[in-house]
Amino acid sequence: MSSEKGTNRRDFLKTAAVGAAILGADCKGMMAKAVENSGKAKVVLATDDALREQGANPEEQRVQKLLDKAIQAYGGNSVDVWKRIVHPGEKVSIKVNTIAGPALSTHVSLVLAICERLQQAGIKPGDIIVWDRTNHELEKAGYTIATDPNRVRCFGTDMAGYGYEEQPETYGVVTANLSKILTRNCDVMINLPLLKDHEIAGVTLAMKNMYGVVEKPYKLHGGNCNPYIADLNMLAPIKQKMRITILDGMTGLYNGGPSFHPEYTWPHNGLLVSQDRVALDRTGEQIIARKRAEKGLKTVAEAGRPATYISTAADAQHRLGIDDSKQISLVEV
Repeated sequence: MSSEKGTNRRDFLKTAAVGAAILGADCKGMMAKAVENSGKAKVVLATDDALREQGANPEEQRVQKLLDKAIQAYGGNSVDVWKRIVHPGEKVSIKVNTIAGPALSTHVSLVLAICERLQQAGIKPGDIIVWDRTNHELEKAGYTIATDPNRVRCFGTDMAGYGYEEQPETYGVVTANLSKILTRNCDVMINLPLLKDHEIAGVTLAMKNMYGVVEKPYKLHGGNCNPYIADLNMLAPIKQKMRITILDGMTGLYNGGPSFHPEYTWPHNGLLVSQDRVALDRTGEQIIARKRAEKGLKTVAEAGRPATYISTAADAQHRLGIDDSKQISLVEV
């Protein structure tokens, strides 16, 4: 699956699951742990300043350790947390982001690390699908298209036999045909967005990554994507199947997004983890805002592209999560 350093040391398309006895825990317990006793939403920011010591690409073993550190800070022992997030017999989809090409896509090494932990939690390889919009974008980003039903699979919605639903889903201003990978081929979605600026929405993080599951995302960009992003995330298959977001912030983009612009990237060397997509997006937006200020740039609002969709997603109509920074518990490790 990979063009990244070190990934050939591990067979991504494993034929046998790792791990055995699984505790029958309910994911609701996991979600309860994600909320502080005070009612705050929990977001973990895990960083490793030495992540790129060996070269431009993050080293695979360090990425695995960074993921484990983030998950442990979020809910306890890493493998036990995964056993609460997913359960044996569930079909798990991992939604990556590969639209910007190899230099600014969800790192293959992070996907490898998650797939290993999923199998240790009792998920069979054949019950894991890594996916995005197209096979071409996945391959360009370093992924290998794989369709063996007994192994971890990886392909785009444009793979023959999949595509988009003929009947659209509707909420608010959004009417969209969703990927059949999401609607028919998974019980759980793990969201792996990026830490990116966006020329219209202000930022593109957890909720905006769902534009990659709809057939015609270009129709959802009016009004700085507000309320389109919030309404899209209210569609039942998205809202109900989203289990956790692990934002790949190993490389950040603070201007010019969503396309790759090397002059506007920086090695943030971190992961953001939360089950509250709104709190995570607000936290990510603040990280980008600090970097823009450091570089002497206007805020995205001053630049005419405010990320107002984040507040909309938290309003009384949507209630997708918490936007108030005072009610977000940020744990940095």
